[in-house]
Amino acid sequence: MRAVFMGTPDFAVSILDAVIEMGVDVTAVVTQPDRPKGRGKAVQISDVKARALELGLPVYQPVRIKKDPEFVELLREMSPDVMVVAAFGQILPKEVLDIPRLGCINVHASLLPKYRGSAPIQWSVINGDRTAGVTTMQMDVGMDTGDMLEKAEIELAPDETGGSLFDRLAVLGAELIQSTLRKAEAGELHPEKQNEEEATHAAMLTKEMGDIDWSKDAESIERLIRGLNPWPSAFSALDGKVIKIWKAQVLPESASSGKKEAGEVVSVSKTAFDVKTGKGLLRILELQPSGKKRMAADAFLRGYPVKEGDRFVKA
Repeated sequence: MRAVFMGTPDFAVSILDAVIEMGVDVTAVVTQPDRPKGRGKAVQISDVKARALELGLPVYQPVRIKKDPEFVELLREMSPDVMVVAAFGQILPKEVLDIPRLGCINVHASLLPKYRGSAPIQWSVINGDRTAGVTTMQMDVGMDTGDMLEKAEIELAPDETGGSLFDRLAVLGAELIQSTLRKAEAGELHPEKQNEEEATHAAMLTKEMGDIDWSKDAESIERLIRGLNPWPSAFSALDGKVIKIWKAQVLPESASSGKKEAGEVVSVSKTAFDVKTGKGLLRILELQPSGKKRMAADAFLRGYPVKEGDRFVKA
């Protein structure tokens, strides 16, 4: 089987490795163009490009395939049996979807039709889902709207973060694409149409999403903290300083906290401190002052005295 692989972030690297591991001839890797990142705006290559170069595979980086007829023709000349797509970052036009005899197969990190879009993993944690998974899909011209081919599902751990779930689903996706490709070649797949009434969209993550609204309930805030870990992270302001919050525990409302305002510190111990929310308390266990390393709350309290009555506000 001859394939063209399309992907960009580290989630897609495990999919690429799995495709190569099963003996598929990957004739080309297509990824997003190099872009400036970070404070210094240094140009960085994608994780998939880095892996493809390690493997000695040809790499192509079209800015927009839809607007690049020459690249479409190049894909046609490659004559792949299948195109495997994982978090590529561009919608493929019909003229590309029609090139491979087995079509374009996408590895999507959700149980479609739930969480179509760019950030399904993090939203699974933020929304408090009990399960998450991966779907392989026969791509069409829509955004994650194609027929479902196979699914694999796992349970979320109570302390699941966006990062830990990302790693687990990457492994699951690697296993699933191997199964799907074997069945595709053998003609054993049974595509299933998505139920549009059950479709939901996983909106793109932004840094602003992490600015904690303390009027929300403690459970929702705690899930936000875990879902946005490691990026873009949850944060708040205390005494005019922005502080990232990495780990917290939900507690019931105490008798003494009833008259406190949302965001107000209601109690402080040597190892942690509790903040009032719109419903319940949030015990802060791990945080990071601006310009400093992540630290446990006890270490933070030794250098940054926090007292009852101090208040966290939106940054």
